Amino acid sequence: MASWRTYGRLLPFLRPYLRPLLLVLVVSLLGTSLSLAQPYLSKLLIDKALVPRDMTALVQIALLMVAFGIAGYALNIFASYRYVSSSAAMLFDIRVALLRHLQTLSPRFYGGFRLGDLMSRMNSDVSDVQRVTADTLLSVLSNVLMLAGSVGLMLWLDWKLFLVGVVLIPACVLVFLHYQHKLTLITREMRERGADLGSLLVDTVMGMRVVASLGAGEHEVRRFERSNNAFVRAMLRMQVTSFMAGALPGALLTASTSAVILYGGYMIIDGRMTIGTLVAFMTYQGRLFAPIQTLMGLTSGLASTRVSLARIFELFDTPADVTERPDASGFERVRQGIRFEGVSMRYDRHPVLVDVDLEIPHGAFCAILGPSGVGKSTLADLMVRYLDPQTGRIVIDGADVRDLRLADLRRELILVDQSPYLFNDTIAANIAFALPEASPEQVEAAARMAGLGDLLARLPDGLATRTGERGLALSAGERQRVALARALLRKPSVIILDEPTSALDGETEKLVARGLREALPDATIVVITHKPALAQMADLVVTLDGGRATTRRVREAACG
Repeated sequence: MASWRTYGRLLPFLRPYLRPLLLVLVVSLLGTSLSLAQPYLSKLLIDKALVPRDMTALVQIALLMVAFGIAGYALNIFASYRYVSSSAAMLFDIRVALLRHLQTLSPRFYGGFRLGDLMSRMNSDVSDVQRVTADTLLSVLSNVLMLAGSVGLMLWLDWKLFLVGVVLIPACVLVFLHYQHKLTLITREMRERGADLGSLLVDTVMGMRVVASLGAGEHEVRRFERSNNAFVRAMLRMQVTSFMAGALPGALLTASTSAVILYGGYMIIDGRMTIGTLVAFMTYQGRLFAPIQTLMGLTSGLASTRVSLARIFELFDTPADVTERPDASGFERVRQGIRFEGVSMRYDRHPVLVDVDLEIPHGAFCAILGPSGVGKSTLADLMVRYLDPQTGRIVIDGADVRDLRLADLRRELILVDQSPYLFNDTIAANIAFALPEASPEQVEAAARMAGLGDLLARLPDGLATRTGERGLALSAGERQRVALARALLRKPSVIILDEPTSALDGETEKLVARGLREALPDATIVVITHKPALAQMADLVVTLDGGRATTRRVREAACG
């Protein structure tokens, strides 16, 4: 449940901006003070100028009112500008921190977390926090200052009239607290229903070929209708509760205004109060009620933001499967090889790897064989530290991989997945992704070594051809080769390929295999495959069965 303590978790992000926010506070205080002076100037205008018919006093007070108004407007604009710039910078820090945390999570996290829900938290929830911090919280600050100033001046003008004007405020506060609690619950439900709707749309769009091939269009429409109706019901409950949170306190405040008019009028008729005092008092009362109504109207926004913050911090609270030790060591290249020592892994009490002892010498071409689900991809994930073994350890050049810097490890050991992801950019940009120093010649050479030569010759734009959303403008085999070229360009010490040729024909497969060794003559090549042709080219064959690994050396000299 989202509580007010959720806002306390913003403090680490708030600290760098305390000085500019303190300046905003001081400027807002000055601007509010000038605004609070206006009703008192109205009192002087009536009592000192209009009633005694003093033209000089009238001009002087009118000029003061203009000067105070212009100065207050300028101060409020300055405070608003500085506050929005500071809040935008703070929210950028939150987005960056969240993105960096998500980068530490294992790919398995993304396999189990709904994409629509994740996008909702990163986009809608963070945007909601940004909107409220940029608008609502500054409004809260200025309205609280206005409320406090109005209360003080009303007490100074007439404390008895003040008591008449505020007698119903406790009831307003109780109504506010009641609906604030209800809004928090409904907002959470609405966000969850919105995430359900987003996930359904993502599933439908990504699986559109399946929907079309099975003639399931109406089935998907009905699923969408059910999910959308649940979201709309939650949204309507939100609207009704928000209306009641503002309407009921507003009715009570209107009754307070009527009481002030009756009692103040009686005091004027009785000669115990001037007209100017009553006018000033009612102006302050209007400025008193306006902040209260505004603060109550902000209930929905604040409740929504608390829920958004809670959903954002749920992501921050998701622990990383792998963390880098503070004293982690750096290294340049893998020179000796990779060794598994008694490595075991279990998923949901099901053993995947059992006491695996395995050594892959430096420079070897190693093939890992075995049926689906026996742990081949888990071996790959362990080598690049997407996961850490539950028991045992993995050693590179005599060092436990948990003692090595992640950046160095993943620079020298590169994993190419069976279904690689391509960005909606050019082929060249995908190959040189996050490697700005790569020259066009190097990119083209890597593409040709990955077997893309014939494809590039057929494409009018060559390497400048766009790959489309998720690379779907290319075939599955072409996407695999682009991902392979991306790895070859980096010239790693170890390249790990998970079913790299599953979408390739036999001839292209041989071309890619030869290109691998030619492109990386000194590298260790680990291939997860079920194709005999690729396994026959290996120096070392590892077979997984029942969670255990058996090793067969094909070419002894090549492995040594």
